Amino acid sequence: MSSADNDHETDCDVVLSEVYLYLDLECSEERRSLIQRHLDECSQCLRQFGVEHEVKLLVGRCCGDERAPVELRERLRYKLDQLEVQSDSREYLP
Repeated sequence: MSSADNDHETDCDVVLSEVYLYLDLECSEERRSLIQRHLDECSQCLRQFGVEHEVKLLVGRCCGDERAPVELRERLRYKLDQLEVQSDSREYLP
C-alpha cells in the first residue's frame, strides 16, 4: 500500500522498509516518531510490523547474543546506503 492509497503522512512502503531500523533503535528520534505515528494510524503496517518484530525475536532467540563484528556492520550499512542512493536516483529517470 502506498501513500496514494491512504491519507498517511508517510508512505507505507517507506515505513515498512525502515521497520528494522526502528526495531533496532538505529534511526533518529524524529524518524522513530514519524514511524510510530504511522504505525498508530495504519493497521496494515502495524500488522506487518508485528510480523517483522516476531521474526526479529525468533532470530534473537536462535542466535543468542551473537553480534556481527563492527567492521561487518559498517560495511553492510555503507552498501545499503549505496543501494538506497542508486535506487532513489533511478526513480526520477524518464
